[in-house]
Parts: sequence; C-alpha cells; structure tokens
Amino acid sequence: MLRILIASSFLLAFGAPSLAQDSSVDSETGRIAVETFAEGLEHPWGATYLPDGGLLVTERPGRLRLVSTDGAVSDPIDGVPDVLAGGQGGLLDVALDPDFASNRMVYLSYSEQRGGGAATSVGRGRLDENGSALSNFEVIFRQEPAVSGRNHYGSRLVFAPDGKLFVTLGERFKMRQAQDRNNHLGTVVRINPDGSVPGDNPFVGKDGADEVWSYGHRNVQSAAIHPETGVLWTAEMGPLGGDELNIPQAGRNHGWPAVSHGRHYSGKRIPDPSTRPEFADAIHSWTPVISPSGMTFYTGSMFADWRGDLLIGGLSAQGIVRVRIDGKQVAGEEVLALGRRIRDVVQAPDGAVMALTDEPAGKILRLTPGASQ
Repeated sequence: MLRILIASSFLLAFGAPSLAQDSSVDSETGRIAVETFAEGLEHPWGATYLPDGGLLVTERPGRLRLVSTDGAVSDPIDGVPDVLAGGQGGLLDVALDPDFASNRMVYLSYSEQRGGGAATSVGRGRLDENGSALSNFEVIFRQEPAVSGRNHYGSRLVFAPDGKLFVTLGERFKMRQAQDRNNHLGTVVRINPDGSVPGDNPFVGKDGADEVWSYGHRNVQSAAIHPETGVLWTAEMGPLGGDELNIPQAGRNHGWPAVSHGRHYSGKRIPDPSTRPEFADAIHSWTPVISPSGMTFYTGSMFADWRGDLLIGGLSAQGIVRVRIDGKQVAGEEVLALGRRIRDVVQAPDGAVMALTDEPAGKILRLTPGASQ
C-alpha cells in the first residue's frame, strides 16, 4: 500500500495523463508523437532487434514473439524453456549473441522452479532462419540459491564490448543475503557467452560465487552499456523511495540493505549511504520512486537533442524517464508521461523510441518527433 501511495504522489507531481491509442506528449525538446506499433502482447517484458529489423519480444507468462517491421505479432516461438510465471517472475529479458549474424544464438533470462524454491536462470538457443523456433536450448547460468517467494528476480541481459555477458539479479526479497557475496542474491554477475567464468572477475577463487561482479543490490531491472565508454550502467528499485542509478564496478558493494536512500515499507529508517563511505553510492536517486525497468542510451538521429541521454522505463512513473548525462553525473531529467507502466525501452534502427507497456493487453508504443519537434 505504501508503494502505491508513493507512486500516486509521483503521478500527481508530474501530472501523467491518460493516453489515447494514438496521441502525443510534451517534452522539453518539443511535442512527441505516440502511436501503437503492435498490440496483443501479454505483459511484454524485454525486447531486442534482429539485424533484419524484426523485434524479438518476451511475454512474462512464458512466450517469445517476433514482431515484424509492420507491427505484426507472430505465433509463439517454439523451444522456449518452461518458466515459473507468477508474481514478478516469468520469461524476462532477451538478448542477441554479439556474433548472432553467424551463430543466431538468442539468450533468455527467466524465473525457474527448482528444489528449495525458485531463482533466475539464463539460457541460450539457436533461432532458426524463419524466426519460428529456438533449437538446442541450454541453461548456461543459474542463480544460487533458489528460495521461496515471487518477487525480485531482476533481470536484464547486457553484452559488454569485450563479449562478456552481464546479468542483473534481484535479492529475491531476502534482504540480508544481498550482503553475502557467497551467493548470487542481489548481484550483478559477469559470465562468458557459454556461461563459464571470466578469469578476471573480482572474486574468482575467493568466496564461492566466481560469477559475481558487484553485490549489495536490491532489484536491478535496468541495464545498459554506455555507448562511448563501454561501461555498464544500471538502475534498481529502492524500497519506500530511493530508486538508484548506478555504475557498478568490479568488486564493489552497493550497500543494500545496510544503507539506502529510501526507507523500509514499514516506514523504519535505513541509514543514509553517506554514513557508510565504504559502500559504492548511487550517482542519482529518486524519491518518489519511478520503479525503473529497462533502459537504453539514445544514440540515434531522430531525436538529435536526446543523443547520449538515458531513457528509462518507469513503472510507477507511467512513462519514460529521460535523464541527461554529463560524464558520470546527471545533468537533468524529465518524464515523458505516457499514462502506462513502461517495462522496457529500446531504440529502433531508424532512431524511433519503442516502449513496452506492462499490461495484460500490452502494447509496443512508437515515439517519434511531433510536428513542432
């Protein structure tokens, strides 16, 4: 209930409207046209573009779809693993192998039922030439331990320029375990495309979770590689306030739940990050929350004034949060109020911005410059 109240206060502050099927919204840079590109998707969660312009989209209940360049939605793609769909879990993110043009490998993250409960897993399979099936799907990573509960699975998949795969993981609402780097709860992990452990990971041979890159996170559902530096940026959900924008560094502890910019849902205070300088602090935080989920650095030409900006899907914000970046600092921000929970944001090949709405009858919205842009 407290989270709902926080979200409501955010919407009152920013005045998010109800969006018609085809409409427009205001931006600091001018009017933005919004149209429905595709629809009929059940809680779409993640998306990535194929080289031919098709869009692979996950649906949280456990389906993978191919959306054509004209917005037609395919039948479910065969070969997707069984997922534990419920709460915040299900089929989550999707990413292409850096060598997709030659190997056609597609990576999926999802919540998996296992002994002891459930946890996030990552696997890969080969997409056939027709885009209708994944073959030889294999699990390459399993979050340990599996625990009870239906929340905080993460999970985004991002390939770095060196070909290593970052996987963001929630702490599965087991807060204290986020401070234990002997497990994967509340971590960002870094693996090779086949799931093996890179030899230069910070905790190789030290603590039993060789895959861990950074830890002390809460629930990281946003991740992107900075297009100029090649460095990973993430955004994670805080508790009652305190959503964070972070630059996770190798071996660093981000402090959850020992410190936070928010409070517990009970209202109990949490020490501010400034009181514990040994923890890596966020470069920016949000109170009221935006509930970040899915993000991308904008690099296109369609919105010239947005180049280098970070576009973050906002669930509580019910829109896209555009964050202006200056080096490693936030120089300003605005909310593109779409009136719907936005689960993921991707840049189309032509520079348009595509937003996935988190709804039972979910849509893909296409944002382009309006007449006054």
